[in-house]
Amino acid sequence: MSTDKKVAIVAGGARDIGRAVSEKLAADGYSVVVNYHSSAADGEATVKSINAAGGAAIAVAGDMTKQADVENLVKEARKAYGDSIHCLVNVVGGLVARKSLAEMDIEFFENIMRLNISSAFLTSKFIAPLMPEGGSIVNFSSQAGRDGGGPGAFAYATSKGAIMTMTRGLAKELGPSNIRVNCVCPGMISTTFHDTFTKDAVRANVAAGTPLRREGQAAEVADLVAYLASPSASFITGASVDINGGLYFS
Repeated sequence: MSTDKKVAIVAGGARDIGRAVSEKLAADGYSVVVNYHSSAADGEATVKSINAAGGAAIAVAGDMTKQADVENLVKEARKAYGDSIHCLVNVVGGLVARKSLAEMDIEFFENIMRLNISSAFLTSKFIAPLMPEGGSIVNFSSQAGRDGGGPGAFAYATSKGAIMTMTRGLAKELGPSNIRVNCVCPGMISTTFHDTFTKDAVRANVAAGTPLRREGQAAEVADLVAYLASPSASFITGASVDINGGLYFS
């Protein structure tokens, strides 16, 4: 495969917002390494979509909470596209279930932290050393990290608040190497996340209370990610950028 293009790794890049990010970066000229966890079908479908549009992509399975899987992702990326990784997008994360403080145990809480924080730590640790000057990391937080989240989501919200702090700390650490680290904070985006965890009536009420009177779309989040990863955002680092249709102003 060609190694002339810039290379992007999208952790959790196979479906919903992750797929939109993978497709957008490929359209912008990146060779994209699409990481997925359990659904090979989603990974291959995303790669097929990118290739059909004239882009370059491979799919690599892996659990980003496990160091060995992260190291394998990096190995496969280097095998396909060379030793430099220019962009890392950390989409991996999840709510898992809505649980109150009384309902959750320490195992559940720690699992949420591993899924949403440890994954971003591990990918950043093993990919940042391969980034040349001008490289970019884009993390995913959430509106929940700003406002504490909805019912039964305080553990998720806690982890997403930590992602914003991690973003600021890494921006300071990696800035002297001219590597930028930013974060996006999506609000109500039309994805399977809300299909699973948010009741239709709640979604309708949230959309009605949003100044733009609708849910966001995955492609709109992908456009923001692509901007933050691009040279057009060359003096932006350590920022956590809201994308919520005006529902919440940070």
